[in-house]
Amino acid sequence: MASPKNRNDFACTECGWTTAKWAGRCGECQAWGTVQEIAAQTGIVRKAKPAVILASSAARSISEIDAGKVAATPTGVAEFDRVLGGGLVAGAVILLSGEPGVGKSTLLLDVAAKVASADRRVLYVSGEESVGQIRLRAQRTNSVTPELYLAAENDLSSVLGQIDAVTPELILVDSVQTIASADIDGAAGMPSQIREVAASLISVAKERGIPVILVGHVTKDGSIAGPRVLEHLVDVVCHFEGDRQTSLRFIRSIKNRFGPTDEVGCFEMTGEGISEVSDPSGLFLSRGNVPVSGTCVTVTMEGRRALIAEVQALVVKSGAPQPRRVTNGVDSSRVSMILAVLERRAGLRLSDHDVYVSTVGGVRLAEPAADLAIALALASAVQDKPIAHNLVAYGEISLAGEIRKVNGAKQRAAEASRLGFVRSVDSEVGDVKAALALGLNW
Repeated sequence: MASPKNRNDFACTECGWTTAKWAGRCGECQAWGTVQEIAAQTGIVRKAKPAVILASSAARSISEIDAGKVAATPTGVAEFDRVLGGGLVAGAVILLSGEPGVGKSTLLLDVAAKVASADRRVLYVSGEESVGQIRLRAQRTNSVTPELYLAAENDLSSVLGQIDAVTPELILVDSVQTIASADIDGAAGMPSQIREVAASLISVAKERGIPVILVGHVTKDGSIAGPRVLEHLVDVVCHFEGDRQTSLRFIRSIKNRFGPTDEVGCFEMTGEGISEVSDPSGLFLSRGNVPVSGTCVTVTMEGRRALIAEVQALVVKSGAPQPRRVTNGVDSSRVSMILAVLERRAGLRLSDHDVYVSTVGGVRLAEPAADLAIALALASAVQDKPIAHNLVAYGEISLAGEIRKVNGAKQRAAEASRLGFVRSVDSEVGDVKAALALGLNW
């Protein structure tokens, strides 16, 4: 047995790091406030006795298990079902996170109303709002239905009691950080409380076959607040994101045990609530009847979904010793690299010009496939030559001026063809100089 001098009496609740004395910050994962005192180790090793296995829980051959019992049931919100892999699976636990005010509660209330309208009882538990506030929002968004039950609870025992009383077919908890258990020390939102609340709700979901959707808060860096083990315990982790300056919202799955993790659902926030956007490509285009120089259309991939987006550029002669470089919706460092390639490899003089690059509709183009569209928009702006309306461009530009292939080329081409773009400039062109000549003179 370890001597008291060498015994570690404190451990991190996040990663398990141990120390002999208390510390405000974990020395392993660098998390604050997670080091807590643990029970002293006795050094006695106990062997677990085998339990009696009941016939109902006995191991069975995989060929004997009915997969139909875990089939997904649609919620009625097609974009949400797309991300989940078809819908809700019995006993599944889904964690939905997002920035404050992005629309998580509005989305879940819409999901709850759609499920309840199909004669399936739904229990919506809120630890942040009163039932009157939820009723007002439901009335504003046309989400009032008799099978939707509301409860405002902050105690875990009361939440479990509400589940027993209502016997719902779907449970929504908003949010897991606001529920606390009286059996665990600490306030709501502490790692130990979150683990206890999540474990209890997961146990209810698995035992009764009820899907549960948990709302999770996020920290300043965008990660889910609380212990990392929460993401391991649940079956699906979804992130709801969007810019407050625009109405467009995206929901994407980070982890999914029942479907792909590269699907993206699109929504639009309106005064009447949240609505699905089955074809969001039109939101990212601003095309007039007369072609204008400095604009180019590209095809970006959001997960497995191809979206049409428009890049706009403005190049103005600068009298300042340091010309301005202003970007919106694209990476500024990538634009600087493209400017250097255009000047060195394509012979365009841009070092003495102010350059402005922006996207339409607030979409962010983070993938390298947008390089070629940005280059064409810049060349079109500096030469004042409009690009044809039926032309799209996608491809990554290397420092040597080559056009590299990008993933999802077939999906990009199919989406462009569906929307009437019959001409494309891509990696088949070869280098950036040839791509500019083709795109501006087609």
